[in-house]
Amino acid sequence: MRKTLEDKLTKEVEGTCSGKYGFIIAVTSVVKVSEGVILEGTGHALFKVSYSCVVFRPFKGEVLDAVVTQVTKMGFFAEAGPVQIFVSSHLIPDDFDFTALDDPAYVSADEEIRIVAGAEVRLRIVGVKVDPTEIFCVGTIKDNYLGVIGTQ
Repeated sequence: MRKTLEDKLTKEVEGTCSGKYGFIIAVTSVVKVSEGVILEGTGHALFKVSYSCVVFRPFKGEVLDAVVTQVTKMGFFAEAGPVQIFVSSHLIPDDFDFTALDDPAYVSADEEIRIVAGAEVRLRIVGVKVDPTEIFCVGTIKDNYLGVIGTQ
């Protein structure tokens, strides 16, 4: 019975987002399972389960490595694990210009560095908006030691 409860818990909570705790990455252990209560009319049982888990919750000022997923004239979107981060064109260094010739990209003045879909960037979180089921972030690469760290 305990194994069934652990499997159901894992299936229901892993990969979800709680505004209070962040993204639940993995359930590491089940700490306590209460006695079951039979629900009248359905025959279902209700259990209170306490568990430990690995969570990911980004904070303002945190530096993350992310992968660029989409580039637009307004900025670019990147993903760091389960969280999506938007970097506005105002938060990209001034020597980068948007070009939409082959692939949409931000290209440095010397044309050596390109921010394209699939590029790896190091960014700093400057804003976090927490909803009950999702976390939205705004980031910047306009700071020392931030920017493109790898390409496809």
